[in-house]
Amino acid sequence: MSNEQEQFPVDVVYALPQQQKVVHIMVTPGTTFIEAVRQSNICAFFPEIDLETVKLGVFSRIAKHDEVLQPGQRVEIYRPLIADPKDVRRKRAEKAKDEGRASKVTGGRVS
Repeated sequence: MSNEQEQFPVDVVYALPQQQKVVHIMVTPGTTFIEAVRQSNICAFFPEIDLETVKLGVFSRIAKHDEVLQPGQRVEIYRPLIADPKDVRRKRAEKAKDEGRASKVTGGRVS
């Protein structure tokens, strides 16, 4: 048995609309999400990532920076939303009402 703790593989993932990057790293038990991002050196590829404010997650679930990674997980780095989904839907509904495709009273489809 070796003196080193048993390491396990983790992927650090970041995606833009036209480009994505997956960095495979080996981490020791107890490694946090933000430590894995730093270890991956993904900021060298995407300097716009601000490690102090970036949102991280695992399989579409938000994770805290100091949350400890488990074997089989991956670190997802999330970009800020361009538009608030609620505002986009509200504007789309208003446009449908104005065009007569939706009822002005209920918001439902016009028969």
